Amino acid sequence: MPKSGCGSQGGDASKAERKRGFMKYRSFLIKYAEIGVKGKNRYLFEDALVKQINQRLKRIDGKFSVWKESGRIYAEAAEDFDFDEAVEVLQRIFGIVAICPMLQVEDRGYDDLKAQVVRYVREVYGDKPFTFKVVARRANKQYPVVSDQINRDAGEVVLDACPGAKVDVHDPEVILRIEVRQKINIFSETIPGPGGMPVGTAGKAMLLLSGGIDSPVAGYMTAKRGVIIEAVYFHAPPYTSERAKQKVVDLAKLVARYAGPIKLNIVNFTDIQLYIYDQCPHDELTIIMRRYMMRIAEIIAKQDDCLGLVTGESIGQVASQTMHSLAVTNEVCELPVIRPLIAFDKQDIVDISLKIGTYETSVLPYEDCCTIFVAKHPVTKPVLKRIKKSETKLEEKIDELVETAVSTREVMRCI
Repeated sequence: MPKSGCGSQGGDASKAERKRGFMKYRSFLIKYAEIGVKGKNRYLFEDALVKQINQRLKRIDGKFSVWKESGRIYAEAAEDFDFDEAVEVLQRIFGIVAICPMLQVEDRGYDDLKAQVVRYVREVYGDKPFTFKVVARRANKQYPVVSDQINRDAGEVVLDACPGAKVDVHDPEVILRIEVRQKINIFSETIPGPGGMPVGTAGKAMLLLSGGIDSPVAGYMTAKRGVIIEAVYFHAPPYTSERAKQKVVDLAKLVARYAGPIKLNIVNFTDIQLYIYDQCPHDELTIIMRRYMMRIAEIIAKQDDCLGLVTGESIGQVASQTMHSLAVTNEVCELPVIRPLIAFDKQDIVDISLKIGTYETSVLPYEDCCTIFVAKHPVTKPVLKRIKKSETKLEEKIDELVETAVSTREVMRCI
């Protein structure tokens, strides 16, 4: 039997027991970590997390109430619900580090507490042999029994009720936790959450979203720090197909499972690309097109009150992501450019994409607008003066094309 209890990653045994019809949980103790060091502003982050939990749980069957109390957040169902679906939702809410399914009962006296402990252990672990220890916390100092006495008495009643149980205070399979607050919380299982900060506590940013592996991961990682994500995708029909566009929409929806609803701006980039292709040196196509993507993304970002741009760039991965190229690209931006993957190896990025479920969609073979127009030998160390000189050849029409691209963009809400 794997170890369980808050602070561990256990819980498989308990889940298996539930599927056989044992403990029917209605309540969750939800724990956070980094929020706890926010000092006098902590309540703002707690309130944001409660709001996120409420919004997400409303999308599944079952009516939940969510509230905070003395450094704890609770979610309780008023009716039957799909336990696994609820856990899956909670595991995608940034700010949560642990989800503890629990039995929460009213304080009806010490004898009732011991009876509820026996009920919990019997229903969760049945007649299976296991080693355990009890960890009680008397947060309600008015309670007449101290924590050490609760540990001893609860351990005794478990031993009496479960012949296969044995105490092991050093390396137990089960850590049975009892929290005495206004109510009594009894739990032994911890399901890990995603960590991070609640979405909406750190402003808003515009993600340059392509159909590749990197940019969805960059959006996920930025949202994990509490940033609301909007996105812009550059579409180049007929050189990129509707399937390529739908792929990006699907990726935005997958990221939205963690980040919350994403406003996706789909910009027709064909005329701009063709104009650059006709007017500029072909070895500079990638960097000049990238600069205009950043310009357009920033225009839309400012219209939507975003505080920065987000890209999936990683140093040296392709020609447009060398240090020289990144410096030339940054020159067109006034807003800060956030690059959460900047020092990641490709395998690091792939591992996260597999974890969050975007990888299989990202590798579908539909080309994006960058790969269609890529030069055979793109410049890897662009010189800003030369790039600017090349861009002067675009002065006749480029501003009009950019304005048209921005004003005719398609906007979708991805959830």
